[in-house]
Amino acid sequence: MFTGIIETLGEIESIREEGTNLHFVVQSELSNELKIDQSVSHNGVCLTVIALTENTHTVTAIQETLEKSNLDDLKVGSKVNLERCMQMNGRLDGHIVQGHVDQTAVCVKREELDGSWEYRFKYDSKNGNVTVEKGSVCVNGISLTVVGSADDEFSVFIIPYTFDHTNLHQVNVGDAVNIEFDIIGKYVARLVGRS
Repeated sequence: MFTGIIETLGEIESIREEGTNLHFVVQSELSNELKIDQSVSHNGVCLTVIALTENTHTVTAIQETLEKSNLDDLKVGSKVNLERCMQMNGRLDGHIVQGHVDQTAVCVKREELDGSWEYRFKYDSKNGNVTVEKGSVCVNGISLTVVGSADDEFSVFIIPYTFDHTNLHQVNVGDAVNIEFDIIGKYVARLVGRS
């Protein structure tokens, strides 16, 4: 379980294929604090730490994960948003995030405003995923508030701190991002679909 509040950026140091799996070696300032078997969110995807060095950690993404996320697009040097799992005695500063990416969305608008940025993302709505105005959505692991919601698109506004301290500053029109829709919204949509 995560909050969607990014702790730091990591950088992909190397990628190794093994069958349909990809092993990512990630360099970050958090790596030396991690332990084997720990869950860490990478661009919103919950992955298990399988190896450590002094300043790197290694995680594995299986085919199912690669098909539902943008991890297959990562290259050596790519920046990834990192968050360790939530501590149950801490504040929930973002929203409840599982680290289970539902699908990807494509950036269709990026506009720099006077002190903020507007991003608009388009996604395939055939799976029944929805956003709601002023609701929460997780983009590349970042807890954000929806400001414009349509059947297959939504917008978010980004403050300078988030822009500077996450990999959103590298997201341009045409780029894919990982989306985890709000867990409460998913349950409500499922229940309404049964009526």
